[in-house]
Amino acid sequence: MPTPIKMPALSPTMEEGTLAKWLVKPGDKVEAGDIMAEIETDKATMEFEAVDEGTIASIMVDEGTEGVKVGTVIAMLAEEGEDVDDAASAAPSGDAPKEEPKAAEAPAAAPAPAPAPAAAAPKAAGDRILASPLAKRIAEQKGVDLAGVKGSGPNGRIVKADVEGASPGAAPAKADAAAPAPAPAKPATLGGDLDAPYEAQKLNNVRKVIARRLTEAKQTIPHIYLTVDVRLDALLKLRGELNKSLEADGVKLSVNDLLIKALARAMQRVPKCNVSFQGDELFQYTREDISVAVAAPSGLITPIIRDAGRKGLAQISTEMKELAGKAKDGKLQPHEFQGGTASLSNLGMFGTKQFDAVINPPQAMILAVGAGEQRPWVIDGALGVATVMSATGSFDHRAIDGADGAQLMEAFKQLCENPMGLVV
Repeated sequence: MPTPIKMPALSPTMEEGTLAKWLVKPGDKVEAGDIMAEIETDKATMEFEAVDEGTIASIMVDEGTEGVKVGTVIAMLAEEGEDVDDAASAAPSGDAPKEEPKAAEAPAAAPAPAPAPAAAAPKAAGDRILASPLAKRIAEQKGVDLAGVKGSGPNGRIVKADVEGASPGAAPAKADAAAPAPAPAKPATLGGDLDAPYEAQKLNNVRKVIARRLTEAKQTIPHIYLTVDVRLDALLKLRGELNKSLEADGVKLSVNDLLIKALARAMQRVPKCNVSFQGDELFQYTREDISVAVAAPSGLITPIIRDAGRKGLAQISTEMKELAGKAKDGKLQPHEFQGGTASLSNLGMFGTKQFDAVINPPQAMILAVGAGEQRPWVIDGALGVATVMSATGSFDHRAIDGADGAQLMEAFKQLCENPMGLVV
Protein backbone atom coordinates (compact mmCIF):
# COMPACT_ATOMS: atom_id res chain seq x y z
CA MET A 1 0.00 0.00 0.00
CA PRO A 2 1.50 3.39 -0.97
CA THR A 3 2.63 5.63 1.87
CA PRO A 4 1.46 9.27 1.96
CA ILE A 5 4.21 11.77 2.77
CA LYS A 6 2.74 14.59 4.81
CA MET A 7 3.81 18.14 5.56
CA PRO A 8 5.77 17.82 8.82
CA ALA A 9 5.69 20.09 11.86
CA LEU A 10 9.32 21.17 11.97
CA SER A 11 8.88 23.47 14.97
CA PRO A 12 6.46 23.52 17.93
CA THR A 13 4.73 26.67 16.65
CA MET A 14 4.50 25.60 13.01
CA GLU A 15 0.94 25.34 11.66
CA GLU A 16 1.72 25.73 7.98
CA GLY A 17 4.76 26.14 5.78
CA THR A 18 6.03 26.89 2.30
CA LEU A 19 7.28 23.98 0.20
CA ALA A 20 10.30 25.93 -1.01
CA LYS A 21 11.99 23.28 -3.15
CA TRP A 22 11.70 19.61 -4.08
CA LEU A 23 15.02 17.75 -4.21
CA VAL A 24 13.40 14.58 -5.61
CA LYS A 25 11.07 13.84 -8.51
CA PRO A 26 8.64 11.02 -9.35
CA GLY A 27 10.57 7.82 -10.00
CA ASP A 28 13.46 8.67 -7.65
CA LYS A 29 14.33 6.08 -5.03
CA VAL A 30 14.86 7.33 -1.50
CA GLU A 31 16.14 5.81 1.72
CA ALA A 32 15.57 6.84 5.31
CA GLY A 33 17.62 9.97 5.97
CA ASP A 34 17.70 11.19 2.36
CA ILE A 35 16.85 14.89 1.94
CA MET A 36 13.64 15.17 -0.08
CA ALA A 37 12.68 18.83 0.15
CA GLU A 38 13.41 22.24 1.63
CA ILE A 39 10.56 23.64 3.70
CA GLU A 40 10.25 27.22 4.94
CA THR A 41 8.88 27.06 8.47
CA ASP A 42 7.87 29.81 10.87
CA LYS A 43 11.53 30.06 11.91
CA ALA A 44 13.84 29.13 9.04
CA THR A 45 14.24 27.13 5.84
CA MET A 46 14.86 23.52 6.85
CA GLU A 47 15.60 20.24 5.12
CA PHE A 48 12.94 17.50 5.16
CA GLU A 49 14.29 13.96 5.41
CA ALA A 50 12.69 10.71 4.31
CA VAL A 51 11.75 8.36 7.15
CA ASP A 52 10.95 5.35 4.93
CA GLU A 53 12.57 3.85 1.86
CA GLY A 54 10.79 3.46 -1.44
CA THR A 55 10.16 5.22 -4.76
CA ILE A 56 8.60 8.66 -5.13
CA ALA A 57 5.37 7.87 -6.98
CA SER A 58 3.92 11.35 -7.27
CA ILE A 59 4.33 14.93 -6.09
CA MET A 60 1.02 16.25 -4.75
CA VAL A 61 2.13 19.80 -3.85
CA ASP A 62 4.29 21.82 -6.25
CA GLU A 63 7.41 23.57 -5.02
CA GLY A 64 6.82 27.23 -4.24
CA THR A 65 3.38 26.50 -2.76
CA GLU A 66 2.73 28.64 0.31
CA GLY A 67 0.44 28.03 3.26
CA VAL A 68 0.61 24.22 3.17
CA LYS A 69 -1.03 23.03 6.38
CA VAL A 70 0.82 20.60 8.62
CA GLY A 71 -0.47 17.09 7.87
CA THR A 72 -1.33 17.81 4.23
CA VAL A 73 -0.24 15.00 1.88
CA ILE A 74 2.54 16.45 -0.28
CA ALA A 75 3.72 13.28 -2.07
CA MET A 76 3.09 9.54 -2.39
CA LEU A 77 5.77 6.92 -1.76
CA ALA A 78 5.63 3.47 -3.35
CA GLU A 79 7.10 0.81 -1.10
CA GLU A 80 9.35 -1.95 -2.39
CA GLY A 81 7.47 -4.28 -4.74
CA GLU A 82 4.62 -1.84 -5.36
CA ASP A 83 3.76 -0.59 -8.83
CA VAL A 84 4.76 3.07 -9.04
CA ASP A 85 1.93 3.97 -11.45
CA ASP A 86 -0.65 2.38 -9.15
CA ALA A 87 0.81 4.24 -6.19
CA ALA A 88 0.75 7.51 -8.12
CA SER A 89 -2.94 7.15 -8.91
CA ALA A 90 -3.88 6.18 -5.34
CA ALA A 91 -5.83 8.86 -3.54
CA PRO A 92 -4.18 9.95 -0.30
CA SER A 93 -6.30 8.83 2.62
CA GLY A 94 -8.35 11.62 4.12
CA ASP A 95 -7.86 14.08 1.23
CA ALA A 96 -9.82 12.86 -1.81
CA PRO A 97 -13.02 11.82 0.03
CA LYS A 98 -13.37 15.38 1.32
CA GLU A 99 -13.09 16.90 -2.14
CA GLU A 100 -15.43 14.51 -3.99
CA PRO A 101 -18.63 15.47 -2.12
CA LYS A 102 -17.91 19.13 -2.86
CA ALA A 103 -17.69 18.39 -6.57
CA ALA A 104 -21.09 16.70 -6.39
CA GLU A 105 -22.66 19.82 -4.93
CA ALA A 106 -21.55 22.02 -7.83
CA PRO A 107 -24.35 21.05 -10.29
CA ALA A 108 -27.00 21.80 -7.68
CA ALA A 109 -25.61 25.24 -6.93
CA ALA A 110 -24.96 26.21 -10.57
CA PRO A 111 -28.51 26.22 -12.12
CA ALA A 112 -30.06 28.79 -9.77
CA PRO A 113 -27.58 31.66 -10.10
CA ALA A 114 -26.89 31.00 -13.81
CA PRO A 115 -28.69 34.06 -15.30
CA ALA A 116 -26.89 36.99 -13.68
CA PRO A 117 -24.15 36.32 -11.08
CA ALA A 118 -21.59 35.22 -13.68
CA ALA A 119 -18.76 36.57 -11.55
CA ALA A 120 -19.50 34.17 -8.69
CA ALA A 121 -19.68 31.04 -10.85
CA PRO A 122 -16.01 30.70 -11.80
CA LYS A 123 -14.98 31.12 -8.16
CA ALA A 124 -17.38 28.47 -6.95
CA ALA A 125 -16.27 26.08 -9.67
CA GLY A 126 -12.60 26.82 -9.03
CA ASP A 127 -12.92 25.94 -5.35
CA ARG A 128 -14.32 22.52 -6.23
CA ILE A 129 -11.87 21.51 -8.93
CA LEU A 130 -9.03 19.23 -7.90
CA ALA A 131 -5.98 21.46 -8.44
CA SER A 132 -2.80 22.30 -6.59
CA PRO A 133 -2.66 25.68 -4.83
CA LEU A 134 0.10 26.83 -7.19
CA ALA A 135 -1.97 25.86 -10.23
CA LYS A 136 -4.94 27.83 -8.88
CA ARG A 137 -2.78 30.88 -8.31
CA ILE A 138 -1.26 30.76 -11.80
CA ALA A 139 -4.72 30.25 -13.32
CA GLU A 140 -6.02 33.32 -11.54
CA GLN A 141 -3.09 35.41 -12.72
CA LYS A 142 -3.46 34.26 -16.34
CA GLY A 143 -7.25 34.37 -16.40
CA VAL A 144 -7.53 30.64 -17.12
CA ASP A 145 -10.80 28.86 -16.30
CA LEU A 146 -9.78 25.65 -14.51
CA ALA A 147 -13.05 24.01 -15.56
CA GLY A 148 -11.67 23.74 -19.09
CA VAL A 149 -8.24 22.41 -18.10
CA LYS A 150 -7.49 18.69 -18.10
CA GLY A 151 -5.31 17.64 -15.19
CA SER A 152 -2.30 15.37 -15.66
CA GLY A 153 -1.69 14.77 -11.96
CA PRO A 154 -2.97 11.90 -9.77
CA ASN A 155 -6.75 11.45 -10.03
CA GLY A 156 -6.87 14.13 -12.71
CA ARG A 157 -5.42 16.77 -10.39
CA ILE A 158 -4.49 19.99 -12.23
CA VAL A 159 -0.85 20.89 -11.66
CA LYS A 160 1.41 23.79 -12.59
CA ALA A 161 2.37 22.42 -16.03
CA ASP A 162 -1.30 22.02 -17.04
CA VAL A 163 -2.11 25.67 -16.33
CA GLU A 164 1.06 27.09 -17.86
CA GLY A 165 0.19 25.39 -21.15
CA ALA A 166 -3.41 26.60 -21.13
CA SER A 167 -4.58 29.75 -22.88
CA PRO A 168 -6.69 32.40 -21.12
CA GLY A 169 -10.41 32.29 -21.63
CA ALA A 170 -13.82 31.54 -20.21
CA ALA A 171 -13.01 33.39 -17.04
CA PRO A 172 -13.98 37.01 -17.61
CA ALA A 173 -14.32 37.66 -13.89
CA LYS A 174 -10.70 36.67 -13.25
CA ALA A 175 -9.34 38.55 -16.23
CA ASP A 176 -11.36 41.66 -15.43
CA ALA A 177 -10.19 41.54 -11.83
CA ALA A 178 -6.65 42.15 -13.02
CA ALA A 179 -7.72 45.08 -15.24
CA PRO A 180 -7.91 47.73 -12.47
CA ALA A 181 -4.18 47.13 -11.88
CA PRO A 182 -3.35 50.84 -11.94
CA ALA A 183 -4.45 50.68 -8.29
CA PRO A 184 -0.94 51.36 -6.88
CA ALA A 185 -1.89 55.01 -7.10
CA LYS A 186 -5.12 54.33 -5.17
CA PRO A 187 -4.87 55.38 -1.52
CA ALA A 188 -4.58 52.61 1.05
CA THR A 189 -6.84 53.03 4.06
CA LEU A 190 -5.12 52.37 7.37
CA GLY A 191 -7.00 54.54 9.82
CA GLY A 192 -6.83 57.43 7.36
CA ASP A 193 -6.28 58.36 3.74
CA LEU A 194 -2.76 57.59 2.53
CA ASP A 195 -2.08 58.74 -1.01
CA ALA A 196 1.57 57.65 -1.27
CA PRO A 197 2.33 55.01 -3.92
CA TYR A 198 3.22 51.62 -2.50
CA GLU A 199 4.22 48.10 -3.47
CA ALA A 200 2.57 45.21 -1.58
CA GLN A 201 5.10 42.63 -0.37
CA LYS A 202 3.98 39.17 0.67
CA LEU A 203 4.99 38.21 4.21
CA ASN A 204 7.17 35.14 4.60
CA ASN A 205 6.39 32.60 7.32
CA VAL A 206 9.03 33.97 9.69
CA ARG A 207 7.64 37.51 9.47
CA LYS A 208 4.07 36.25 10.01
CA VAL A 209 5.10 34.45 13.19
CA ILE A 210 7.09 37.45 14.44
CA ALA A 211 4.03 39.65 13.94
CA ARG A 212 1.70 37.19 15.68
CA ARG A 213 3.94 36.36 18.63
CA LEU A 214 4.98 39.95 19.38
CA THR A 215 1.37 41.11 19.19
CA GLU A 216 0.39 38.36 21.64
CA ALA A 217 3.31 39.27 23.90
CA LYS A 218 2.33 42.95 24.16
CA GLN A 219 -1.36 42.13 24.57
CA THR A 220 -1.03 39.37 27.17
CA ILE A 221 2.20 40.03 29.11
CA PRO A 222 2.30 42.92 31.61
CA HIS A 223 5.75 44.37 30.85
CA ILE A 224 7.79 46.25 33.44
CA TYR A 225 10.95 48.08 32.27
CA LEU A 226 14.05 48.75 34.38
CA THR A 227 17.06 50.68 33.04
CA VAL A 228 20.61 51.01 34.38
CA ASP A 229 23.63 52.90 33.06
CA VAL A 230 26.74 50.71 32.98
CA ARG A 231 30.33 51.96 32.86
CA LEU A 232 32.20 49.79 30.35
CA ASP A 233 35.82 50.93 30.69
CA ALA A 234 36.95 47.97 32.82
CA LEU A 235 35.10 45.48 30.61
CA LEU A 236 36.66 46.92 27.43
CA LYS A 237 40.12 46.79 28.99
CA LEU A 238 39.64 43.15 30.04
CA ARG A 239 38.35 42.27 26.56
CA GLY A 240 41.49 43.73 24.98
CA GLU A 241 43.75 41.76 27.34
CA LEU A 242 41.85 38.50 26.78
CA ASN A 243 41.93 38.92 23.01
CA LYS A 244 45.70 39.29 23.11
CA SER A 245 46.03 36.05 25.05
CA LEU A 246 43.54 34.21 22.81
CA GLU A 247 44.98 35.45 19.52
CA ALA A 248 47.03 32.27 19.02
CA ASP A 249 43.83 30.21 19.37
CA GLY A 250 42.04 32.20 16.68
CA VAL A 251 39.44 33.49 19.16
CA LYS A 252 38.36 37.13 19.23
CA LEU A 253 35.85 38.08 21.89
CA SER A 254 33.17 40.64 21.09
CA VAL A 255 31.54 42.89 23.66
CA ASN A 256 28.35 40.93 23.03
CA ASP A 257 30.08 37.69 24.11
CA LEU A 258 30.91 39.27 27.48
CA LEU A 259 27.37 40.62 27.86
CA ILE A 260 25.92 37.14 27.24
CA LYS A 261 28.11 35.80 30.03
CA ALA A 262 27.25 38.74 32.30
CA LEU A 263 23.50 38.17 31.88
CA ALA A 264 23.87 34.44 32.57
CA ARG A 265 26.01 35.05 35.70
CA ALA A 266 23.52 37.70 36.90
CA MET A 267 20.71 35.14 36.60
CA GLN A 268 22.77 32.72 38.68
CA ARG A 269 22.98 35.38 41.37
CA VAL A 270 19.26 36.23 41.10
CA PRO A 271 17.57 32.91 40.25
CA LYS A 272 14.10 34.41 40.84
CA CYS A 273 14.47 35.97 37.38
CA ASN A 274 15.29 32.68 35.66
CA VAL A 275 11.63 31.67 35.46
CA SER A 276 8.61 31.60 33.17
CA PHE A 277 4.90 32.09 33.86
CA GLN A 278 2.89 28.96 33.01
CA GLY A 279 -0.70 29.69 34.02
CA ASP A 280 -1.15 28.10 37.44
CA GLU A 281 2.56 27.30 37.72
CA LEU A 282 5.89 29.10 37.72
CA PHE A 283 8.77 27.23 36.08
CA GLN A 284 12.06 27.79 37.92
CA TYR A 285 14.99 26.94 35.64
CA THR A 286 18.28 25.57 36.91
CA ARG A 287 20.27 26.44 33.80
CA GLU A 288 20.86 29.75 32.04
CA ASP A 289 20.04 29.34 28.33
CA ILE A 290 20.47 32.73 26.70
CA SER A 291 18.65 33.44 23.43
CA VAL A 292 20.54 36.05 21.39
CA ALA A 293 18.66 38.15 18.83
CA VAL A 294 20.19 37.91 15.34
CA ALA A 295 18.94 39.80 12.27
CA ALA A 296 18.60 37.26 9.44
CA PRO A 297 17.38 37.94 5.88
CA SER A 298 14.05 36.24 6.63
CA GLY A 299 13.56 38.12 9.91
CA LEU A 300 14.62 38.13 13.54
CA ILE A 301 15.70 34.79 15.01
CA THR A 302 17.18 33.92 18.40
CA PRO A 303 19.82 31.16 18.47
CA ILE A 304 20.62 29.92 21.97
CA ILE A 305 23.81 29.70 24.02
CA ARG A 306 22.85 26.88 26.37
CA ASP A 307 24.19 26.75 29.92
CA ALA A 308 25.92 30.08 29.30
CA GLY A 309 26.59 30.65 32.99
CA ARG A 310 28.94 27.67 33.14
CA LYS A 311 30.70 28.15 29.80
CA GLY A 312 33.93 30.02 29.28
CA LEU A 313 34.07 33.20 27.23
CA ALA A 314 36.05 31.56 24.42
CA GLN A 315 33.45 28.80 24.07
CA ILE A 316 30.58 31.32 24.09
CA SER A 317 32.34 33.37 21.40
CA THR A 318 32.97 30.35 19.17
CA GLU A 319 29.40 29.06 19.51
CA MET A 320 27.90 32.51 18.91
CA LYS A 321 29.85 33.06 15.69
CA GLU A 322 28.79 29.65 14.38
CA LEU A 323 25.12 30.14 15.33
CA ALA A 324 24.98 33.66 13.89
CA GLY A 325 26.43 32.43 10.60
CA LYS A 326 23.90 29.60 10.39
CA ALA A 327 21.07 31.98 11.27
CA LYS A 328 21.96 34.35 8.41
CA ASP A 329 22.19 31.40 6.01
CA GLY A 330 18.86 29.98 7.22
CA LYS A 331 20.55 26.76 8.33
CA LEU A 332 19.72 26.67 12.04
CA GLN A 333 18.38 23.37 13.34
CA PRO A 334 15.32 23.41 15.67
CA HIS A 335 17.34 22.58 18.80
CA GLU A 336 19.55 25.61 18.09
CA PHE A 337 16.75 28.19 18.35
CA GLN A 338 13.91 26.54 20.29
CA GLY A 339 13.81 27.16 24.03
CA GLY A 340 15.92 29.60 26.01
CA THR A 341 15.22 30.96 29.50
CA ALA A 342 16.02 34.64 28.80
CA SER A 343 16.98 36.80 25.82
CA LEU A 344 19.58 39.42 24.95
CA SER A 345 19.04 42.00 22.20
CA ASN A 346 21.95 44.30 21.32
CA LEU A 347 21.44 47.27 18.98
CA GLY A 348 24.56 49.09 20.11
CA MET A 349 26.36 48.44 16.82
CA PHE A 350 23.73 50.62 15.11
CA GLY A 351 24.32 53.54 17.46
CA THR A 352 21.04 53.06 19.32
CA LYS A 353 21.41 54.60 22.77
CA GLN A 354 18.56 52.87 24.63
CA PHE A 355 15.42 50.88 23.81
CA ASP A 356 12.76 48.65 25.37
CA ALA A 357 12.54 45.13 23.93
CA VAL A 358 9.43 42.96 23.74
CA ILE A 359 9.52 39.76 25.80
CA ASN A 360 9.81 36.54 23.80
CA PRO A 361 7.22 34.19 25.38
CA PRO A 362 7.26 31.89 27.26
CA GLN A 363 10.39 33.58 28.62
CA ALA A 364 9.89 36.14 31.39
CA MET A 365 12.65 38.63 30.58
CA ILE A 366 14.75 40.15 27.83
CA LEU A 367 17.73 42.49 28.19
CA ALA A 368 18.08 45.31 25.65
CA VAL A 369 21.51 46.94 25.43
CA GLY A 370 22.46 50.09 23.58
CA ALA A 371 25.70 51.62 22.36
CA GLY A 372 28.67 52.32 24.60
CA GLU A 373 29.44 56.04 24.31
CA GLN A 374 31.52 58.70 25.99
CA ARG A 375 29.45 60.43 28.68
CA PRO A 376 30.09 62.69 31.67
CA TRP A 377 30.65 60.47 34.74
CA VAL A 378 31.58 61.10 38.34
CA ILE A 379 34.90 59.32 38.98
CA ASP A 380 36.31 59.36 42.53
CA GLY A 381 34.17 62.36 43.41
CA ALA A 382 35.17 64.41 40.39
CA LEU A 383 33.43 64.88 37.06
CA GLY A 384 35.14 63.00 34.27
CA VAL A 385 34.42 61.12 31.05
CA ALA A 386 33.64 57.40 30.86
CA THR A 387 32.37 54.88 28.31
CA VAL A 388 28.77 54.22 29.37
CA MET A 389 26.08 51.87 28.06
CA SER A 390 22.36 51.93 28.88
CA ALA A 391 20.75 48.53 29.47
CA THR A 392 17.01 47.97 29.89
CA GLY A 393 15.43 44.80 31.22
CA SER A 394 11.85 43.97 30.18
CA PHE A 395 10.22 41.68 32.78
CA ASP A 396 6.98 39.69 32.85
CA HIS A 397 5.39 41.21 35.96
CA ARG A 398 3.26 38.08 36.48
CA ALA A 399 6.41 36.07 37.16
CA ILE A 400 9.01 38.61 38.31
CA ASP A 401 8.49 41.32 40.92
CA GLY A 402 10.02 44.74 40.36
CA ALA A 403 12.45 44.30 43.27
CA ASP A 404 13.75 41.01 41.84
CA GLY A 405 14.14 42.57 38.41
CA ALA A 406 16.03 45.48 39.97
CA GLN A 407 18.39 43.03 41.72
CA LEU A 408 19.11 41.32 38.39
CA MET A 409 19.90 44.66 36.73
CA GLU A 410 22.16 45.58 39.64
CA ALA A 411 23.98 42.23 39.40
CA PHE A 412 24.43 42.70 35.63
CA LYS A 413 25.84 46.21 36.18
CA GLN A 414 28.27 44.99 38.85
CA LEU A 415 29.54 42.15 36.66
CA CYS A 416 30.16 44.50 33.73
CA GLU A 417 31.91 47.10 35.89
CA ASN A 418 33.94 44.46 37.76
CA PRO A 419 34.37 41.96 34.91
CA MET A 420 36.81 39.57 36.60
CA GLY A 421 33.65 37.81 37.79
CA LEU A 422 33.12 36.74 34.18
CA VAL A 423 36.36 34.75 33.93
CA VAL A 424 36.30 32.89 37.25
